[in-house]
Amino acid sequence: MLHVVLFQPEIPPNTGNIIRLCANTGSRLHLIRPLGFELDDTRLRRAGLDYHEFAEVAAYDDLDEFTERVRPGRVFALSTRGGTRYDRPAYRPDDALLLGPETRGLPQAVIDALPAGQRLRVPMRPGQRSLNLANTTALVLYEAWRQLDFAGGG
Repeated sequence: MLHVVLFQPEIPPNTGNIIRLCANTGSRLHLIRPLGFELDDTRLRRAGLDYHEFAEVAAYDDLDEFTERVRPGRVFALSTRGGTRYDRPAYRPDDALLLGPETRGLPQAVIDALPAGQRLRVPMRPGQRSLNLANTTALVLYEAWRQLDFAGGG
């Protein structure tokens, strides 16, 4: 099962959409505090609709706690500062996709702590800043799941 890790997410509708995405792909969602909302936030529930009950969602005080408790095979950081295109790795079922907060992205120290091949980017036209968090998650998660032959999907 793939893992989606949101580091200090700020915008409830993005997280709600990612809850729906994880429910539909069989992925686990991990949230790293502090969160920019409460888990029972109305906007979060509205965006995730009734999918929250179909998704495995856990929250952690920091990234180290997530790593120690879950022990993912590999962690891939998604960032506009990543050097490897997101479709290049050969994903494995226990990989984790790590995405940063909407307004500032992942801290450079978190990105630098990973091997260069695990610092991913989504191609964009020159001069553009970034994609929406939920859209980026969907792109990369579906590529990883495609590589795994949509295991568990219909």
